[in-house]
Amino acid sequence: MAAEQTAEQFRGQARLPHFASPRRYDLRLTPDLPACVFTGSVAVSIGVAAPTRFLVLNAAELDVATGGVSFAPQGSDQVLQPLEVTNVPEDEILIIRFNEVLSIGEGTLTIAFKGTLNDKMHGFYRSVYELNGEKKNMAVTQFEPADARRCFPCWDEPAFKAVFKITLEVPSETIALSNMPVIEEKVNGPTKIVYFQESRIMSTYLVAVIVGNFDYVEDFTTDGTRVRVYTQVGKSAQGRFALEVALKTLVLFKEYFAVPYPLPKMDMVAIPDFAAGAMENYGLVTYRETALLFDEMHSAAANKQRVAVVVAHELAHQWFGNLVTMEWWTHLWLNEGFATWVSYLAADQFFPEWNVWTQFLEESTVGFKLDALAGSHPIEVDINHVDEIDEIFDAISYRKGASVIRMLQNYLGAEVFQLEFFGCIHQKICVFKCKD
Repeated sequence: MAAEQTAEQFRGQARLPHFASPRRYDLRLTPDLPACVFTGSVAVSIGVAAPTRFLVLNAAELDVATGGVSFAPQGSDQVLQPLEVTNVPEDEILIIRFNEVLSIGEGTLTIAFKGTLNDKMHGFYRSVYELNGEKKNMAVTQFEPADARRCFPCWDEPAFKAVFKITLEVPSETIALSNMPVIEEKVNGPTKIVYFQESRIMSTYLVAVIVGNFDYVEDFTTDGTRVRVYTQVGKSAQGRFALEVALKTLVLFKEYFAVPYPLPKMDMVAIPDFAAGAMENYGLVTYRETALLFDEMHSAAANKQRVAVVVAHELAHQWFGNLVTMEWWTHLWLNEGFATWVSYLAADQFFPEWNVWTQFLEESTVGFKLDALAGSHPIEVDINHVDEIDEIFDAISYRKGASVIRMLQNYLGAEVFQLEFFGCIHQKICVFKCKD
């Protein structure tokens, strides 16, 4: 196989090859907020499943030099330098060619890189906020569906799950957040190095990093999970309603799914510049400000309901989507349709006076109207290229998908649906544990 390989065979492919896959990322990022650039390095522990002279992974809009790449086979003192590192912008891949054949087994791929904190609200980007009347940049990530590759070279497909050990070098006065809690900070004058606890196994689109100045409110669930809502400085009081909803939701879903919330903390952050409504990053959920903040004196009642439903939607993903994940984006409807449906279940539990199931039916018509057009698509769509993924983040996947799940629950009965559906989740969790 290795002798027959050429770089050309990896171009124009819908998916990455599977002869090598990641196990663990040791990722270090250093954002320069005023200059809107960043540097980084990643050491990826990989498993090589077949002899190969090539490693192929995703990278986009990153500067990777041949001299910044190496591979160290496990159990050997040898460090292999590549003959060639080819960036293929049209396919958003990095093709690394070695002179030596990489044998079956484990090894560590190390890559140094640099990039731009863009203004496109995806990948690793900048958001502008005000602090004491002065405009400042914060660094934010938005990786779903396929933009982790704009922050660091990686196997940027949902099935390539791995654990992540993240380290950030940031200005001393800022708050640095990631999926897991901080375990150590080392201050060195104007900068500090922040070390985060190693994550659970997860897909790259769920990795998150935020650096900026924030206020927050916090509380703890009955079983000790710390929950925080981060806001711009001076707006923390507007995060209290979302905090209350999150505390109730984590307890409800723990009981409903019969699986404890798997992480030691849950942070929810209001971002001034945010393209989506919210994003379910594992343990660090990001929101558009209008989807997380509620002002008791000035916000409308509709805004209160939106906050409750969106918070429940994103926290549902911590189990369904994050803990158990679709293999490929073809199954997006199940991920988003389920989170949409169960968010209404939670809202109805907490606020029965809202009659949210009546509103659920009204809002489902958005999906049905879209479905009536000539350009409609099934709820399950074959995705043959990364450029096609964004097209199915629509009302058919969310609203029609949620309606199908609600119909299934009504047909089977609530109790049978809960037992059988979430029995499948337990089975998938067991499979992952057995593999580990």
